[in-house]
Amino acid sequence: MNAPQPMSPLTSGPPPASASKPRPGWARRLTPLLETHISLPPFALLLIVALWVVTFHMIRTERAAAEQGAREGARKLAETYEAQMARSLSGIDQTLKMLKYAVERDGPAPALATLRQRGLLPPAMLFVAAVADRHGVLVARSPSPPPGPPVDISHEPHFTMHRAADTGMPYASRASGDSMRHEPHLHFTRRLNDAKGGFAGIAIIVTDPAYFTSAYERSREGDHGMLGLVGDDGVVRAMRIGDQVSWGQHLPMALLKDGQVRLDTVAGDGTPRYLCARRLHGFGMYAIVGLDAKEAMAAFARRERTWLAAAATGTALLAILVALLSAWSWQAARARRSVRHAQETYAAASEASVDAFFVFRSVFGADGSIVDLEIEMANGRAEKMTGRSLDQLRGTRICELMPHYRRNGVFAAMARVARDGGVEQAEWLAEVGTMAGRWLHLRVVQVEGGAFAMISDINERKLAADRIVHMAHHDDLTGLPNRTMLRLRLTEAIVEAERKQECVALVFVDLDGFKLINDGLGHSAGDELLKVIGQRMQACLRRGDTLARFGGDEFVLLLPATRPDPQALAPLLDKLRHAVQEPAQVAGQSVQVSCSAGVVMYPRDGRDADTLLMNADAAMYRAKDGGRNNYRFYTRDMNARGEENLVLLDGLRQSLDASMADDGGAHGFTLLYQPKIELASGRMFGVEALLRWEHPEHGQIAPARFIGLAEDSGMIVDIGDWALRTACRQAMAWRAAGLPPITVSVNVSPRQFEERRLVERVAAALADSGLPPDGLELEVTETLIMRDLAQSIAKMRTLQQMGVSLSIDDFGTGYSSLSSLKSFPISRLKIDQTFVRELADNPGDQAIATAVISLGHKLKLRVIAEGVETEAQCAFLRAHGCDEMQGYLFSKPVPPERIAALLLEEPCQPEAA
Repeated sequence: MNAPQPMSPLTSGPPPASASKPRPGWARRLTPLLETHISLPPFALLLIVALWVVTFHMIRTERAAAEQGAREGARKLAETYEAQMARSLSGIDQTLKMLKYAVERDGPAPALATLRQRGLLPPAMLFVAAVADRHGVLVARSPSPPPGPPVDISHEPHFTMHRAADTGMPYASRASGDSMRHEPHLHFTRRLNDAKGGFAGIAIIVTDPAYFTSAYERSREGDHGMLGLVGDDGVVRAMRIGDQVSWGQHLPMALLKDGQVRLDTVAGDGTPRYLCARRLHGFGMYAIVGLDAKEAMAAFARRERTWLAAAATGTALLAILVALLSAWSWQAARARRSVRHAQETYAAASEASVDAFFVFRSVFGADGSIVDLEIEMANGRAEKMTGRSLDQLRGTRICELMPHYRRNGVFAAMARVARDGGVEQAEWLAEVGTMAGRWLHLRVVQVEGGAFAMISDINERKLAADRIVHMAHHDDLTGLPNRTMLRLRLTEAIVEAERKQECVALVFVDLDGFKLINDGLGHSAGDELLKVIGQRMQACLRRGDTLARFGGDEFVLLLPATRPDPQALAPLLDKLRHAVQEPAQVAGQSVQVSCSAGVVMYPRDGRDADTLLMNADAAMYRAKDGGRNNYRFYTRDMNARGEENLVLLDGLRQSLDASMADDGGAHGFTLLYQPKIELASGRMFGVEALLRWEHPEHGQIAPARFIGLAEDSGMIVDIGDWALRTACRQAMAWRAAGLPPITVSVNVSPRQFEERRLVERVAAALADSGLPPDGLELEVTETLIMRDLAQSIAKMRTLQQMGVSLSIDDFGTGYSSLSSLKSFPISRLKIDQTFVRELADNPGDQAIATAVISLGHKLKLRVIAEGVETEAQCAFLRAHGCDEMQGYLFSKPVPPERIAALLLEEPCQPEAA
């Protein structure tokens, strides 16, 4: 077979001559009428007329079906709404009957109380139940009304109607306000009779008109549908149109024909609706439903538009076909002008495109294979992309213009399409021309004798994809790799270290004290601090190391190609600690945090990513337990810490159950009490309740060891509730024994304070114990309050209104502002023991203590110092006007029996620790 040759340029010449016989004159006159462009249009016109006749017939048929469907829809909705209203009204009437029976038997107030106690009254959020006596005065109501003069309804229609006659039927009033409730509402009433059958008053159920239209759903009634209840008098009891609820309108009685559907306007908005009313037998009302005609016919309107569009499209297509066929029969000159016009149109479209178009002709070798592609045509975008004009491009071979196409596979793909057909696509990074350094996309299809190629600039799309990949693998806040990227890099580092017989170090870092700053200064300040710390740690690392944010205030360092000796990491770890510990300015304040780190080595401490991360986390927690601001290398016994926590959690649950069952016991929770002393008189005015836990296996567990576990597990809420109840009962027991009354202080944990039932729990503890509210003081920390300042203050004010005192514990260790402090409803500030411990010798602690005492007195607050252990501390506080103190100088935390003995020994003397 001969190899195909490149196509030669098109040539044109005069058409060959042809002979023809002369035709008769009649034939010449008849011939124009037989031309396609003359005979085809009338025939096409007949087809178009037939098309439109059929179209309008189908539209009329579908319109009738749609109208019937709308009527049926309105009827079904009316039946559904009728059933719903019948159930609702029957429920109301059933309640009225029960109320009538109970009142006639027991009297108004006992009847309502009995029904409420048994849960037989409807929800108070939706309904008000009431009873009026024969004089029209409300004598009972649920829920109870606010204090005020008696409510007289004797002039109301729903009262006078029953007083005038005993119909034995319920009555539904029009929507209106009255002395009982000023906003418009509906009254459902029944007559009450005395033992002799005389009029004794009425039973009333009051509800909002909107209750009867709450079944409105846009998916059924649409945006402008209607639901309503109408009385026999034609007055609307409740009506909802869209989102608007109304009442009181008068509807023509002609609309209230049971089960009939009619198209009418009733709502005053001029909107025609398909209306259907259903009589509610036994209640003297109708349930009426209306569907917006426009919405109900929307589907038909779309189909009508579809029919019209189809007919118009068919007409247009037929017209186009006729025009094309007519144009085919035109003279050769007209045909050439049409072709030229089409060419110009194509050229304009290609020039307006943002993509480069190339038309290639195949260049064949001696063996018949395609050895190159020659540019035959290109658009303006192609000129800009290649930096050459169309004249320069035409005739240029692709491998001369872009020689690297042979290397990157682009030419092979284009030649394959030109030879075999199909579609090929490719992406590559341009190396030459004006597009050098940008990503391009190629799409090639076969054309006769060659190929057509469209080249698009996809550089922005590629950059966007790269950004998405970056976002998926990096932390939004700090820009550091996230835990997904960390795991990928850790896995790669393990594989590489195994191949090269190297070590990999992994450092798990957690910031110390970050939560205090985050809660005290706000999350924005915490975020800013995380970014600063991230930048500092990054500056300590080598180029090939990875710093990732693992989550919250946790960071992980991946150090590949590390020496086997772990101590070689000590200089880097010390540098990291010092960098983190430098003060930072956030939210206008200078703050300082430290870090605790756990270090593991591959392959010594684990051979996979999960094991290394788990062991590094365990080492980090061991560093925190060792005093924080340090680091620990992993050892195998560190995982025992997690197991110990699980054992303690199980013990906490068992001890909590035991304490809740019998108030303590040998292996449950107990409360010790530490006296609070008034400095001026030496009198014990109160005690602080302190929780202790006796573990059945481990003995006495320090509060610092188990309080955090209880807080994290959520058990602190129940433990705190037990402590609160126990302390209140003990305080009341002291009073019952004839001892001087003292205040008992109970600490409230953050989780306990945020629990929504805190106020309810405090009220229950006081009620159960009988302790007066002024005998209880709750201690909260300033950090806890600042978590949600507005909500905290609101909850504290509620407690203060109950009579419970509040004090700020550990004052000075948090980040509350003075502007916030003055709004706290508190009565006492407690100076934290960290400022008291070196009070006798440390000028800084002395200045802080003096400032807190002065601040408290300026705000008319009592000031108490905790942790007082020496006479020097006591003397300083007394000299500077501190009001109260507690600590081992006077007494350690003691059982309640010892507190009773101390109260008998007043005034209190310091007790040996």
